[in-house]
Amino acid sequence: MTIFSDSAFDNHEQVVFASDPETGLKAIIAVHNTNLGPSLGGCRMWPYASEQEAIHDVLRLSRGMTYKSALVNLPLGGGKSVIIGNPRSHKTPSLFHAVGRAIERLNGRYIVAEDVGTSPTDMQEIARHTRHVGGINDGKDAKRTGDPSPFTAYGVFIGLKEAVKFKQGSDDLTGMRVAVQGLGNVGFHLCAMLHNAGAELIVADINPAAVERATTELGATAVSIDEILSVNADILAPCALGGVINDTSIAQIKAGIIAGAANNQLEADRHGEMLREMGVLYAPDYVINAGGVVEVHYCREGRPVAETNRHIESIGATVREIFERAARDNKSTGFVADRLAEERFGKTG
Repeated sequence: MTIFSDSAFDNHEQVVFASDPETGLKAIIAVHNTNLGPSLGGCRMWPYASEQEAIHDVLRLSRGMTYKSALVNLPLGGGKSVIIGNPRSHKTPSLFHAVGRAIERLNGRYIVAEDVGTSPTDMQEIARHTRHVGGINDGKDAKRTGDPSPFTAYGVFIGLKEAVKFKQGSDDLTGMRVAVQGLGNVGFHLCAMLHNAGAELIVADINPAAVERATTELGATAVSIDEILSVNADILAPCALGGVINDTSIAQIKAGIIAGAANNQLEADRHGEMLREMGVLYAPDYVINAGGVVEVHYCREGRPVAETNRHIESIGATVREIFERAARDNKSTGFVADRLAEERFGKTG
């Protein structure tokens, strides 16, 4: 088991292992960078195949949060936590109480929120033992449920439209074919926005009920999870797990634009350059999926949803700047996004 030699290690400030024998908790908290403020990032619960896989995931996800918060101009750093376990069978309130105690011991350096495998209800259990929690419905605003997914989807929608405008001169989505991989909370909200904007949806998910809902309510065309990356579409929107753009899949992609909600869509940085050489416009995931972290921050600040949405809409300008710099400098959009983020949070070393 390694940390410093893991390929995702990026001079992280702190990595903490938390365990609790009574609840069976095995968790890892990674604080990547706090130059701009306390680290914020979701708590992911997943049945990792090994401890090393969990370490690698939390390291790369926490780094992504630093870059995400910097590019969306929030006074926050980047962190993440992962729980090793099956969210469908291993969840208990006491497990999340133990998570809360672990987070409290970090004295505010890390603020937790929901992620894959966790929910606002889980955050409420964590909040019994620490105040360093986001994504909880305080009941003060009917537009807030504690679930940041609609806000994440809105940012992706804004970034996707900006990509269409940059590539085609107009952000009109009428009749455009969008292939959406993953119909979880964010993916389905994004599909609804695309449908309302006149796009034609092609969808895939491992959950048959989610697929049926999309076909019934949104008129989507369903394909298998093995087909979705290679379908004939104008836009590919990965909204499941990361690493889907890799050496195997990249040659199969027919879409001219990639813009989705999943974190770490590129398995390696070189895949961003490969997309550029193919003429595929890639909207860096951590730029356009930042709406959720904006919502968590604004909710904690007690500011209204209207302000949250205005801030999320600024993602369009950031994406446009990245596209323009990438075109001017003949660099991949991922490379340019990284450099822009590093300028903002003051990366050293």
